[in-house]
Amino acid sequence: MTPDSELLRRFARTNSQDAFGELVKRHVNLVYSAALRQVNGDEHLAKDVAQTVFTDLARKANSLSRRETLTGWLYTSAHFAAAKIARTENRRRGREEKFMREPIPETAPEADWRKLRPTLDAAMHELKESDREAVLLRYFENRQFAEVGAKLGLNENAARMRVERALEKLRAIFAKRGITTATAFVSVISANAVQIAPANLAATLTTASIATAETGTFTLLKIMTATKLKLAFSAIVVAGAATAFVHQQQTQNKLRAENESLQQQIAQLQTDNESLSNRLAAAGDAKSLSDQQMIELLKLRAEVTRLRQQQNILPKTAQSKTNSLPDAEIISLHLKTRFVSFPTDDLQALGVSWTSDTKDGKTGLLTEQQYKVINEALQGASDVENLAEPEAEVPNGRPVQMRATQSVSVDGNSVEVGPVFDVIPYFSTNSSTFNLNFAATLNQLTGDPSKPDIQTIQVTNQITLSSGQTVILEKEIPKGGWLPDSTNIPAESRSLLVFITPTVIDARGNPLNFSP
Repeated sequence: MTPDSELLRRFARTNSQDAFGELVKRHVNLVYSAALRQVNGDEHLAKDVAQTVFTDLARKANSLSRRETLTGWLYTSAHFAAAKIARTENRRRGREEKFMREPIPETAPEADWRKLRPTLDAAMHELKESDREAVLLRYFENRQFAEVGAKLGLNENAARMRVERALEKLRAIFAKRGITTATAFVSVISANAVQIAPANLAATLTTASIATAETGTFTLLKIMTATKLKLAFSAIVVAGAATAFVHQQQTQNKLRAENESLQQQIAQLQTDNESLSNRLAAAGDAKSLSDQQMIELLKLRAEVTRLRQQQNILPKTAQSKTNSLPDAEIISLHLKTRFVSFPTDDLQALGVSWTSDTKDGKTGLLTEQQYKVINEALQGASDVENLAEPEAEVPNGRPVQMRATQSVSVDGNSVEVGPVFDVIPYFSTNSSTFNLNFAATLNQLTGDPSKPDIQTIQVTNQITLSSGQTVILEKEIPKGGWLPDSTNIPAESRSLLVFITPTVIDARGNPLNFSP
């Protein structure tokens, strides 16, 4: 007998219908029977499942031709295809109810098969592939142990042992489900697992599977040849296909050029971004960049983000035949922030999963429910100091600064003390996500109250979040820091917590919902 692999290779090379027909004849009973069980005896659905499985076999002939036997692959494919069709058709419940309403006397083997049939295929797929293959060859295809061993690359005794071990595992699976049989377990499976498929089904599947598997120009040309269409109509079809191909090539070339341009812009902006970031690091905690320099840095980061998002959108743009991005200016954003001074030792109790932990501070994301729980806990704690809760409305993609500061005199100079939040928020309607480039700053007094100095705590980052989420920032505050309206100077180590919740709003300030 010619091996399955040789028949499949012959079909893949020469499109031999005879070779494929032989494969279908060999395995149609197995596939049809497995499908029939899972669709609760519906023959029409079982034929649909078989059609799907053998069509997939024809499409994947090249890759599957390296398998020595196709039994396991076909059985598993039938399992998944039947499960999908059964869910869609939803006919099992009606047939089971009908069966329960019309009980009939059964012999012991028939009763045992009734127990096993609904769950046999699911139980088989709990076995590992090698065990499942052994059971299929021995009891579904009723092969001798010597032949099973030859298929699996084992001697006869090794094949026998593998089958017996697989059967014990299968019995255990059924036992866990409370299913036992009065007659011999293997006899029930061997006698009922594979049934005779309807006459002529193999021939029908062979023709339909090969025809369905073929796509594109080859199918079109065969149909045109078979029906002897007029030459003029053929010319129109070919010309239309050629025009579409040229248009597609032009579109792809244009998108490729735009993509390269974006990459160059991103590279230049990243260089500028790194330069400003290095200046920021060199400035130190006590001498941060000026407001103008900070806004310039944030603008650069936002521009990099926008270009990256535009670059990711380009493939989708080609599919939708448009190169236009949503107009950022028509969307407004509401930003709600909250600055909190919190004991560092109690941070773990908040249960935050930090997505970023660097020298610039920690960053995390909270769901709406998580933020609600943390907010309630902070409001009820006596050692929590609420510093400020600034809010702002800003056009999409525009920088904004929120301040809750007061002017104090330090060394004869007027300085702003308190929280400052610089951010460039961007909302993408393509992905329904926010991208925030931000710098949260807290300027505090420190040292002798009669002659104080200034210390600056700053958290900078860039993060993407979904609607309804809240960003949480954390950075430890050096000991001894205080604000003019503080009642005492804390002695313990404390952390600055900053919460940012962005929302998309309309012209009246009402929240808007965007689906991804």
